[in-house]
Amino acid sequence: MNRGTKITLSLLLLTAPAFAAFAADYFPVDREFYPYYPSLIKWDRSKAEFTEPEVCAGCHPQQYDEWNGSVHALALQDPIYQGELNKGFKAVGHEVTRQCEGCHSPAGMVTGEIKGPGLKGLGRMAQAGVSCDICHSISGVTHLRTPSREPENGSFILSPGVDTREGAKLVKRGPFKPSKECGGGFHECAESPLHAQADLCASCHQVYHHESHFPLESTYLEWKHGPYAQKNIHCQDCHMVETDTFIQTADSFRKPERSEYRHYFSGANYLLYFLAGEAAKKAGDAKLASALEKKYQMAVAKLKSAAQLEVQPVYRNGALAEVKVRVKNIRAGHNLPTSLTNVREMWLEVTAKDAGGNVVLTSGVFDGPGSLEPGTRMFNSEGMGKDFHFAIDPWVVTAFSRHDTIPPRGYKDAYFGVSPVKKPGNVTVDARLLYRQADQKVARKLLREVPEDISLENIYGISSMTAVPVVEMTRTKTSFKSKGN
Repeated sequence: MNRGTKITLSLLLLTAPAFAAFAADYFPVDREFYPYYPSLIKWDRSKAEFTEPEVCAGCHPQQYDEWNGSVHALALQDPIYQGELNKGFKAVGHEVTRQCEGCHSPAGMVTGEIKGPGLKGLGRMAQAGVSCDICHSISGVTHLRTPSREPENGSFILSPGVDTREGAKLVKRGPFKPSKECGGGFHECAESPLHAQADLCASCHQVYHHESHFPLESTYLEWKHGPYAQKNIHCQDCHMVETDTFIQTADSFRKPERSEYRHYFSGANYLLYFLAGEAAKKAGDAKLASALEKKYQMAVAKLKSAAQLEVQPVYRNGALAEVKVRVKNIRAGHNLPTSLTNVREMWLEVTAKDAGGNVVLTSGVFDGPGSLEPGTRMFNSEGMGKDFHFAIDPWVVTAFSRHDTIPPRGYKDAYFGVSPVKKPGNVTVDARLLYRQADQKVARKLLREVPEDISLENIYGISSMTAVPVVEMTRTKTSFKSKGN
C-alpha cells in the first residue's frame, strides 16, 4: 500500500461516522431550538399573554373590521383546511400536523391548546387564526437557522411581551415610528422594519415538506428572485392595499403611501370568502356577510388584473395550422399561480370557428360535472411521492413531476392545432384564462373530511361542495384569415 493510498483510506475512516450521520439525516434539526418541530415557531415565552382581537378592536376598530373575515382571521376555521388537517391527522398524526397549525393558529399551537382538527373547546385566541396580536408580536425571524436555511414553516419568533420588576408588559411592533401616545398605556410600542418587509410574510408563505424539506409552496422565493423584489416592492405593498392602489403599485413599482395601507390581506383565495360569506348569511350576520362579499370581490379583481392574453396565428403551407396563445403575468409579484400549485388550477379555454360557424378548435372545456377534458393546457404543478406515484396531500408530496407556472413579468406560450376549415374566410378565436381554487373532486373530498364538530349544514347551509366558482381572469377575442400569404 503506497503512501497516497494510506492517506486516502485514513481520511475515509475518519470521516465515515460523520458521513454516515449526514446520509441518515440530510437536514439535521436542532430540536431544542425548534421545540415545536415540524413547526419552526419560536415562542419567547413570558408572563405576557396573547391578546384577543376584540380587545385590539377597542382602539383600532377600522383595522379590526378590515381583518375580520380575512384569510388570516379565517385561517383555522377554513373548512377546506380543516378537511385537509383531519386527513393529515389520520394519516401521519398530530406530531406532523403541528406544522400546519403553526401558521394557521400560532397561539393555539404554541400553548398546546390545539390537539388536533376541529374547533370544539378552543378559546378565542386559538380560533382567531392569524390575529392582530400574532403579527404584531413577531420580534424576529430564524430563516438562516431552519433545516433548509431558508424561510419555512413558520420560522418567526413570537414575543407578546416582556417580564419586568413591575410585572409583565405587552410590547406590540409595527413598521412605523410610534407616537408618544401609542398603546394608550395598555401596551408599549416598538418600531420594527421587519413588518414592512416580505421576510415577515415568508415565514408562513414558504411551506416545505416536514421530512424532505421540499418546497411545496415557494411564494416568497418566487418574489425574491423576481423584478418586484429588485424594485423594493414587498408583499405588504400589494396585499395590504385597495385594488386600485395594487394596480398602480404593480404597474409603476410605486410604493403606496402610509395612508393607503389596509388590513384586508386580499389574495386569490376567493373560495374561502365564498364559503365564509355563506356561513355569515346563515348566521344572520349582515355586517360580516357584506365585509366578506367585499373581500370576495377584491380577490376576484386581483385575479382579473393579474394576467393578459395575446393570440397569434401560425400558418403552414398557406393555411392556418395553429393558434399561439401567450399568457403574460403582468401584475402578480410571484408566480402565477402560486401557493399550493398542485391543488390550484389555472388553464386556457380556447375555441375557434370558421366563417361558416364550424368548430375547428376546442380545448379546456368541461367534459363533466366540474371535470376538465384531457389535454387541457394547465398552468400548475403535479406532485408525487417518494415512489414516483401521483400525490396531492402535502405530507406525501416530496417532489413535483411537473412544475409549470408563470414568473412575475414573464410569459408562457401555448399552441393549439386547428382543424381544416370547411368554409374559407376568417377564423374567429375566443381565448379565456380561467382559474379555480381546486378541482371539484378535490374540494368535495376535503369537505367530506371536515371534523364532526364542524357542521357544514348548520354553519354553511351546504351538505357538500357545490360547484367550485370559476373566475375568468382575462379574455381575448380575435379573428384571422384561414389562408396565409
